[in-house]
Amino acid sequence: MFKQDTIERFAEIETPFYYYNMDVLRQTLDACRDASSQYGFHVHYAMKANFNTKVVAAVQAYGFGADCVSGNEVKAAIEHGFDKSKVVFAGVGKSDKEINQALDADIFCFNVESIQELEIIDGLAKAKGKVAGVAIRINPNVDAHTHHFITTGLDENKFGINTWQLHDVVVMLRKCANLKFLGIHFHIGSQITDMEVYKNLCTRINEMQDWFENHGFAIKILNTGGGLGVDYHNPDGNTIPDFESYFKVFKKFLNVKPGQEVHFELGRALVAQSASLISRVLYVKIGQKKNFLILDAGMTELMRPMLYQAYHVIENLSQESRVKNQESRDKNQEEGDHSPLTTYHSPIKYDVVGPICESTDCFRKDVDLPESFRGDLIAVRTAGAYGEVMASNYNLRDAVKSVYSA
Repeated sequence: MFKQDTIERFAEIETPFYYYNMDVLRQTLDACRDASSQYGFHVHYAMKANFNTKVVAAVQAYGFGADCVSGNEVKAAIEHGFDKSKVVFAGVGKSDKEINQALDADIFCFNVESIQELEIIDGLAKAKGKVAGVAIRINPNVDAHTHHFITTGLDENKFGINTWQLHDVVVMLRKCANLKFLGIHFHIGSQITDMEVYKNLCTRINEMQDWFENHGFAIKILNTGGGLGVDYHNPDGNTIPDFESYFKVFKKFLNVKPGQEVHFELGRALVAQSASLISRVLYVKIGQKKNFLILDAGMTELMRPMLYQAYHVIENLSQESRVKNQESRDKNQEEGDHSPLTTYHSPIKYDVVGPICESTDCFRKDVDLPESFRGDLIAVRTAGAYGEVMASNYNLRDAVKSVYSA
């Protein structure tokens, strides 16, 4: 929900741009910190969700760690003040350059995703006279029941080490003198809202830690990954994710032994609801079978709907403003017994599309919106995660801008 003065502010700004509601961001971070700290859990922010400088600075101020999936994310996390002892580096394809950069930065841990990677990190660490902390990312074959493009914990996925490879893992760990085994790591997917999925994950983590300990490897870190989803359909009604229920599942079902730490890697849940993509209607095309709103934002600004068929609430902010102004005028007329109240037309179905020269450049089809006009301000909600970070200059588009609340 946007206040009238905010909409009026938008009217003065060139579109498209990302609008960050910093109050929503801080409220979300408060809720996550409060819910996790009561159990002594450690939270790392998944940098890939959003690396906007002001967003990252706000997250860092809460004392969270950083979960990185590239060398540049490791570098950015440290430059933004994240404690290097709380920086972890995951990713199925770490290059030698990236590994060396992370070794030089003395980060806390590499989440290792193949047996060959163990050998490579060991060799690079040996050349530097260092010992690298590692956790083994295990593929638990737990179905996250989410979109197949963002499921990462099944045997068919490229991520992690499969359970049938674990014997070879411990053999390699015993050979690698420049690796320090810290624990086990899991990540089963993204946009998960069914807590039963996390209960199933806890069962697999308990089994895996028993397996490692039975083979002589003490575990300090249980890294459960992330993936907690947000409500894309009701961003105003469910702005803050249910962190209480999320962390409570792990407290109840995870077998945490004395001296162990439980780590989480949350991205979307922390930042998604804090931002909207603000655009303007360039053209309205009324057809016999289809009506189109053509916006000045498209897949170059927000790729998720085109890549994942993701749902985002779409609002006509100008119409909301017109309705509020008209209601105010109608009330005055009614009180003065003047002309009759304004009659509002039924919603019109529009395909809301972008300007990019691709047929897939469509935010949503058959969206019920009030009658819309050239120049109307449109908000695409819940765009704070995997929005700005995935923007491109395809078609030689200008880089998308960012605007912030106080």
